[in-house]
Amino acid sequence: MNLPHYFLADLPASATLTPKLLAEACDALKRNRHDYLAQRSTDEIIGVLTEMAASWLQSDDELRRLALEFGPPQLGFSRETLAHGLDEFFRQLTRENFERLLEQDFGDVQRLDEWGATRAEWAGGKTAMATGPELLVHIAAGNIPNPTLTSMSFGLLVRSAQVVKCASGTTLLPRLFAHSLYRIEPKLAASLEVVEWPGGATELEHVLWTTADCVTATGQDETLAQIRRELPSHVRFLGYGHRLSFGYIARDMLTSAQLKKTVSDAAADVVAWDQLGCLSPHVFFVQTGGIATPEQFAAQLAEVLAHHEQTQPRGALPVGAAATIAARRQIYAMRAAQSDRTRVWQSEDSTAWTVVCEAEAPFPISCLHRFIHIRPVNDAAEVLQVADAQRRQISTVGLAVPRSQFPTLARQLGRWGASRICALGQMQRPPLTWRHDGRPALADLVTWTDCES
Repeated sequence: MNLPHYFLADLPASATLTPKLLAEACDALKRNRHDYLAQRSTDEIIGVLTEMAASWLQSDDELRRLALEFGPPQLGFSRETLAHGLDEFFRQLTRENFERLLEQDFGDVQRLDEWGATRAEWAGGKTAMATGPELLVHIAAGNIPNPTLTSMSFGLLVRSAQVVKCASGTTLLPRLFAHSLYRIEPKLAASLEVVEWPGGATELEHVLWTTADCVTATGQDETLAQIRRELPSHVRFLGYGHRLSFGYIARDMLTSAQLKKTVSDAAADVVAWDQLGCLSPHVFFVQTGGIATPEQFAAQLAEVLAHHEQTQPRGALPVGAAATIAARRQIYAMRAAQSDRTRVWQSEDSTAWTVVCEAEAPFPISCLHRFIHIRPVNDAAEVLQVADAQRRQISTVGLAVPRSQFPTLARQLGRWGASRICALGQMQRPPLTWRHDGRPALADLVTWTDCES
């Protein structure tokens, strides 16, 4: 793939990124932010972001074409899964959604432009204005691309110079996203840098830690803890660690009128990004006593996953991941042979999808890649009991329950510790206003200046 060398990640593999070169790049980003980005209005930035999104949604867009051509072998998703995921992401980047996000986090869409005040602030005799970090560094995990693209969009919205440090082999989409910004506003793109290097390059990391004002990082908890230890005390750190998600399906949603949609929604959550994001379900808890049993639900889910494999196939797997799935299948097949409490459905001659239904099991941690567990339960109280050992790591709970039960159960789950509750089928489709791990998306980035008068 031949792209102009606008960003460090565009350089050929033979080029060596030195601490000196990276430090000079960070200094240039700060200057360019001051000259080209800091004084731009929120309205103008939203206009740029929505124009970028509109381009990515065009089937003949050159950068989208490159993403779908080179993405599958580099990122491990099929072309169909990648296209679907990108469409879901860029459809969220609308002016209305950005303005909702700004109002949600700041109380006013203009708080990054000028002094403003809520009713309480007016009553207290003050106004306030929010300012983004001068240099914002993102440490991207690379399992799925959307969180990184979201972080880049939010960094631009708060007018920060940005360095996006990607995991090895995962720069493709951040690079193309950066190039789409360059295509529309080259001067704004001059405040953005995308880099890649193997882990453990301490001299390069030291440059980032000592020049950044704020660092966001997504990854394993141990990685986040190490970054936190290495950062100077004045650098704000926002870490997003390992999270688990699950779904709950009430017996009322297993009637002949509801079952097909419920199964379809569950399959959509498994298929999205091949189940690799923190919002993807590891297990569906299915209430017993319905017209369809949890085993029948599992069998129908297997049929729908098989159909998805024809229309939106899972991506190619590394050898290790395929071996893990094969080993897990053998374990559950042995259990199924010994007890009717365990049932297994799986794709033939491949590891494309697997459904395991097992009664009275502890919270099952999936090996992902469309490997989903079904756990029969008596009621929602049993769900919380089984999931309690994982409570501190739970992100999203997808619900398929009657509308009348949703508010009460959602309140119970929120107080229990879930940071996001949504309808089944929407687990990997968080809105732009989603509070990641329960924290505000923009408000965590900025500092406030109060003006008392």
